[in-house]
Amino acid sequence: MSTAPRSSTRDLALIAVFAGVVAALGLVPAFTPPGFSVPITAQSLGVMLAGAVLGARRGALSLVLLLVLVAVGLPLLAGGRGGLGVFVGPSAGFLLGWPVAAFVTGWLTERWGAPYKLVWGVVANLAGGIVVLYLLGIAGISVATGLSLTAAATSTWIFIPGDAVKAVVAALVARGVHAAYPGLIRTRAAQHENADVAA
Repeated sequence: MSTAPRSSTRDLALIAVFAGVVAALGLVPAFTPPGFSVPITAQSLGVMLAGAVLGARRGALSLVLLLVLVAVGLPLLAGGRGGLGVFVGPSAGFLLGWPVAAFVTGWLTERWGAPYKLVWGVVANLAGGIVVLYLLGIAGISVATGLSLTAAATSTWIFIPGDAVKAVVAALVARGVHAAYPGLIRTRAAQHENADVAA
C-alpha cells in the first residue's frame, strides 16, 4: 500500500520560491491589445516553469500559494493588481487555471521522467500552458463578458504565438535547471519501481 509523500522543508521552500518567481514576472509590464479584455503578461511563462521544474504537485501548489496571496490583497499580478476583484473579471479563468495548468505540465513532465527531454518538455508546456489554460481562460472570458464560447475563443488568438515561444523558453530553462539540480523529478526507473511496490 502506498502513502502520499509529506511535504519536506525542501518542497515547501521550492513552492515558495516558484510563487516568488511568478510574482517577479509580474513586474514585466502587462499589455492589453486594443479590443481585447485580457492582458498579455509574462506570468504564464512562470506557470509553465513551475510545472516543468517542480512537477505536478509542487508546481500546482506554488500557484495556489501565489493566488492566495493575491486574494488577500498583495499586488503580485502584472500591473500591480491584487485583491478578490481580479477573480471576477475576464482574466479570472486564466488565473484560476494557473494551478491546473502547472499540474498538467508537471504531470506530463513526470511521465517521461529524468533526464529531462527538451522535445517532450515543449509538448508538456504546450499541453498545460496553452491547451488546458486556454480552455479554462476561454470559459472565464465567456462567463465574465457574456460572449459565446466561440467568440471568447476567437478573442484569445493573439496570445498563442507569444505563449508558444514561452513554452520553448520554459523547456530550455527547465532543461538547464534539471541538468544543474538532478533529482527534482524522478527517473523513469524509480517510477516503475514505485509502481511495482504499490502493486
